[in-house]
Amino acid sequence: MAKTIISEGRTSTEAIEKGLNQLGVSKDRVDIKILDNDDKRSFFSILAPRVVKVEMTLKEGEGNKIEKHKNENSYKEEEYTPYVKKEKVHLKPEELEVATKNLTTFLDQFISKVNDMNYNIHSDEEYIYVEMKGEDSGTYIGYRGETLNAMQTILTSIANKHLETKAHVILNIAGYREKRQKSLEELADKLSKTVIRTGKQVTLEPMSAYERKVIHNRLQSSDKVKTYSIGEEPYRKVVISKK
Repeated sequence: MAKTIISEGRTSTEAIEKGLNQLGVSKDRVDIKILDNDDKRSFFSILAPRVVKVEMTLKEGEGNKIEKHKNENSYKEEEYTPYVKKEKVHLKPEELEVATKNLTTFLDQFISKVNDMNYNIHSDEEYIYVEMKGEDSGTYIGYRGETLNAMQTILTSIANKHLETKAHVILNIAGYREKRQKSLEELADKLSKTVIRTGKQVTLEPMSAYERKVIHNRLQSSDKVKTYSIGEEPYRKVVISKK
C-alpha cells in the first residue's frame, strides 16, 4: 500500500516542502492533494493564524527510493542560481509619484485603524522606503520579521497599481531592518569561516529577497567562498560554499 502523509504549513508551498522533507523525496515522486485552499489574504487579516493541509501519497514503486534520495541533493541543478548583482530599472518621476500616492492612500486608512502608529515614505534610485513606528510596533514585525515581510509584499502590490515599471518597496518597522541586517552580516561572517575551515557548504534558512541580498553582498568580495540561491519563493535559501 502506498505511503500517505498529511503535511501542514502556513501556505501550500510550505506544507508541500515539509512533506517532501519528511518523505525524503522530490516533488515528482508524489501525488499531492490540497486539503485546504491556499487563498490570498487581506492586509488586515495577516495577523490571524492560518494552517494549510496537503495530502501527499508516494507514487507506486517510489517507496524503495526514499533512503537513496535522502543522500542526494533535493534541488535540481537548474534551480541553483548564482548571485549576480542586477541592474535596476528605475521608476520614472511620474511613476514614483503614482506609487507614493498609492501607498499614502492605503497607509492613511490603515493607520486610522490601529493605535499610536505613524509612517513616512522616502525613496532613492533603487527602492521606495516605508518607515513605521509606534507603541505596538512589535506586533507588526513578528517572528524574525515574518509579519513585516508579509506586509511588505502587500505594500509592494499596492504601490505597483497602474505602473508599467515595477516598484520595489522596503518596509521598516521600529528600526528592525537595521538590526536584522547587522545580525545577518555577523551570521554571514561566522558561517563563511566555518565553510573555509571545514570545506563543507552551509545552507541557510529561507529568507526574503532583501535578506538574501544582505548575505550575498556581505560575501561577494570574498576570494574563498561563494554564495548562490536555491529553491522557490517564498522559501528560497542562500547557500555558502567554498570556491
